[in-house]
Amino acid sequence: QVQLVESGGGLVQAGGSLRLSCAATGRPLRNYNTAWFRQAPGNEREFVASVSWSASASYYADSVKGRFTISRDNAKDTVYLQMNSLKPDDTAVYYCAAGATPWSQRANYMYWGQGTQVTVSS
Repeated sequence: QVQLVESGGGLVQAGGSLRLSCAATGRPLRNYNTAWFRQAPGNEREFVASVSWSASASYYADSVKGRFTISRDNAKDTVYLQMNSLKPDDTAVYYCAAGATPWSQRANYMYWGQGTQVTVSS
């Protein structure tokens, strides 16, 4: 079992930046491909970005390309999501997920965190 814990959410003005972190207890996060998803009120949970377990590949939703960067520090067993040029449309609960592949489908991920709220004001 892997328990994921997200941190770093908060309230920021449009154009600002936040960095989310995802840490794990139980099995090491470095063994898993890891992704960030988000869910806004009334919307389905959507893929944001993912990174392979070795950090050799990363993938992004079109809506965040060029603004968000996913990375991982396997020595610290932590995955990050650097979010720049934030927009009000980025407001959502952000979830960390770990799984066997780095693809964008939710079904690929076996373990999920509880989420961290990101609110972007205009």
